[in-house]
Amino acid sequence: MNKIDFQKRLIPYGVFSLENIYKSFPDFSYKQISRWQKDGFLIKIKQGFYAFADQKIDDYFLFLIANKIYEPSYISLEKALKYYGLIPEEIFQITSVSTKKTNTFNNPIGSFSYRHIKESLFWGYHFISNSNQKVLIADAEKAILDYIYLHSELKTENDFKELRINNNSFNENINLDKLNKYLSKFKNKKLNKRLEVFLKTIQND
Repeated sequence: MNKIDFQKRLIPYGVFSLENIYKSFPDFSYKQISRWQKDGFLIKIKQGFYAFADQKIDDYFLFLIANKIYEPSYISLEKALKYYGLIPEEIFQITSVSTKKTNTFNNPIGSFSYRHIKESLFWGYHFISNSNQKVLIADAEKAILDYIYLHSELKTENDFKELRINNNSFNENINLDKLNKYLSKFKNKKLNKRLEVFLKTIQND
């Protein structure tokens, strides 16, 4: 097995699993993975998942990793808020929500965190695509609701001011009718009140 053929076949996946490898190369030796990790050809993303060391690292690739190594999940919370320009801080951890348990994975490429959300709230996301791959990310409105819902400590105007929401980006990206429609699907009176405070904070800022 030579590296050129291997990379040509697997690179369209971006992040590839052992299953992907054996599907392309049924006689592939697992020991070869260890050798290629040692010589810097492959990077281990998580048990059973790999990427090429010369892979370009950008937000899209990080989102792809996040989606693939813990399914089902979609990008949300701080990283999605940053993606939509709603918060000013750089977010280095790739944040997602999942119906699986809360978890975090660290690897040479980055840190990937997942917050548990119940199945009835696993919606409000869409695909973004790049080349051969698609990744799931929360709609801007759902990212806000996911964040407020999972950060129950945020209750007052002062709490929400600390988020430093960009008003221009909020007005450009957030459809208030859609936000309220999504809110109604949560069926959560406490969240209703907290979102009301959040919106008041935005209006008064």
